[in-house]
Amino acid sequence: MNGAADTPELAVVRFFVNLSSEPGDLADRSGRWLNKRSQGEGSMALHLSADAPVSVAPQKYLFGPFIDFFMLGGSAFLILPVLYFVPLKYEGLVALTAFLLSHLINQPHFAHSYQIFYRNFARKVRGDGYDRNLQLRYIFAGIFVPLIMCAFFAYGSVTGNARLLGYATNAMGFFVGWHYVKQGYGMLMVDAVLKRKFFSDQDKKVLLFNGYAVWLFAWLQTNAVITERQFWGLDYYTFAVPPWLLNIALAVAAASSAATVVMFVNRWRKHGGALPYNGVVAYVVTLYAWILFVTINPLWLLVVPALHSLQYLAVVWRYQTNVERDRADAARDPGLKVLSILGPLYRLRVLIFIVAGTILGALGFWLVPMALTALVPYDKQVLGSSLFLFIAWIFINVHHYFLDNVMWRRSNPEVSKYLFR
Repeated sequence: MNGAADTPELAVVRFFVNLSSEPGDLADRSGRWLNKRSQGEGSMALHLSADAPVSVAPQKYLFGPFIDFFMLGGSAFLILPVLYFVPLKYEGLVALTAFLLSHLINQPHFAHSYQIFYRNFARKVRGDGYDRNLQLRYIFAGIFVPLIMCAFFAYGSVTGNARLLGYATNAMGFFVGWHYVKQGYGMLMVDAVLKRKFFSDQDKKVLLFNGYAVWLFAWLQTNAVITERQFWGLDYYTFAVPPWLLNIALAVAAASSAATVVMFVNRWRKHGGALPYNGVVAYVVTLYAWILFVTINPLWLLVVPALHSLQYLAVVWRYQTNVERDRADAARDPGLKVLSILGPLYRLRVLIFIVAGTILGALGFWLVPMALTALVPYDKQVLGSSLFLFIAWIFINVHHYFLDNVMWRRSNPEVSKYLFR
């Protein structure tokens, strides 16, 4: 739709396709943690190399074989084909339903990153229990990044510089694709650790290179020609990528995809058909169904953000469940008899965490920006009628990237303690 202005909903969908967390560092972290556990506690010796014999220990899951398959990406095999064949007369109703469900699932996954990141934030700033590098990352992502973004949006709004603010949309479109790639890779690494089917350093390089190559080609495709678009009433422009550059990106993505297939086949043969299959599904679906080929069907654009969020929620909910189970009174019954149906107290606390995330998501994405739009005067002719929705949505998406890039690092002792158990 060159030269056409998107509605806010379509503009949101266009960029939510690329949203994400940063569990990409989980693999290295988890292997290190498991090794430490085996050495420090004198329990079963764990072979962490990719060439280690297949373990006979029971396989572990985040929640279970089917739930992991569904949440980590297998749901795409069930949902996307159905949406592709939806009759035209039902597309409007299906699109509305998918859009609402996407928000219901997508917004809490952003809120959960804030709940986890800023929990005991003063201790993180002091570096109490964190190494110096991680301490500085917490300070930068938790304090300086939001201050910089606030200053940027304040300057652009006060000066009425709509073109400057539009660049924020371009930045979001670029970085969130990166976010998707790292999350898909991270899910593969998480499942590999849980199944004790580790990838070698060389395999990881192949997987990461392929992820970035596929993402970059997909991003360049969206910038093949200069196009004027709108995001919450503010104009922004795509770029005109030279055809020769697009062709090179296509060749690199095709070659890296072929190399990845060869790597998977070789590992499958070498280890007797043993692969972390749920993780492989997560990786493949993320790169190809959710990034490269998502524009095949407009309904896919609507539902993919929800499927991406399910990936994230699988990790976050397992992490938070283990956090609550680690508390001294976790097994105690809730105080109110009506709540006893939930079982032990830790389950109630996890439910509260999820409900709080849902409320925070609604506040951050809708209620607070809408209130500010109604109360704060600004030039609506220049900056559109939804300035604060524009600011809030971009702020949360970009900041989410920085938060996750700190939280899920291998050096984070909390992740090592609570995710892989």
